[in-house]
Amino acid sequence: MQSYWKANQQRLAPWLFLAPGIAMFALYVIFPIFQSMSISLYEWDGLGEKSYVGMGNYVELMDDEAFYTSLKNNVIWLVLYMLAIPAGLFVALFLNQTVRGIRIYKSLFFFPFVISQVVVGLVFSWFYDPSFGLLNVALGAIGLDPIAVLADERYVTYGIIAAGLWPQTAYCMILYLTGLNAVDPEQIEAARLDNAKGVKMLWYVILPQLRPATFIAVVVTVIGALRSFDLVSIMTDGGPWGSSRVLAFYMYEQAFSEYGFRMGYGAAIAVVLFLIMMVYITGFLWKMYQDEKGR
Repeated sequence: MQSYWKANQQRLAPWLFLAPGIAMFALYVIFPIFQSMSISLYEWDGLGEKSYVGMGNYVELMDDEAFYTSLKNNVIWLVLYMLAIPAGLFVALFLNQTVRGIRIYKSLFFFPFVISQVVVGLVFSWFYDPSFGLLNVALGAIGLDPIAVLADERYVTYGIIAAGLWPQTAYCMILYLTGLNAVDPEQIEAARLDNAKGVKMLWYVILPQLRPATFIAVVVTVIGALRSFDLVSIMTDGGPWGSSRVLAFYMYEQAFSEYGFRMGYGAAIAVVLFLIMMVYITGFLWKMYQDEKGR
């Protein structure tokens, strides 16, 4: 055994260091995923006996209007939440300068990321308030009528997404600031000698070196959009009339709230949410792989 260890030490040592993390990931992430898939095949209140219904929960989802509303809202979240990535990039480019007072600006832009999502939800709820919110004060100043953003089915989802984009943009900004510190200055100088500047410099020289930061930003933003629960819960509790529900919130309503205790049905919603997330991220990974392969 000792001779085997000596002969394969460099190959085995990384796995020994990774083993605790892999074990924790398997126990708290992989196992619950398969457990949720199993529970989704049962009708269960969380306490009593499980009743096997097979694909019954998924069939019921197909006729559930609230599920389709939640699914539609999640698609809107996915599309609009991606705005955080270019916004974070442009803020990072602005802050990646060596001018006086830049650290103060960095702190101000970083601030939304460190505060709780609950605080973000409360701040934007006050901002949207039709009586004294800053949004409607500004609208009144230019002669427009106040808009009850969080009480209007047409605007409520977009209002919550705007609240979520505030801290998400700050997170993407941090990723890109870290990536910009690793940009090769020699490539920048070579591009300048070739008279590259502005958009061409950004597109052909800087962005290719920011691929790792972009990958992390996309994955984290997709996950953030799909697991959007806290802002919906704090700002509207799914209202008005369920129009701002997303899949994560609807899963909670069905499985844990006083309206539900349907663990199997909630697990079925969770499985659908997981599959959407996997399709989205797998597609992005495949595109990145093809791009790297073609280089």
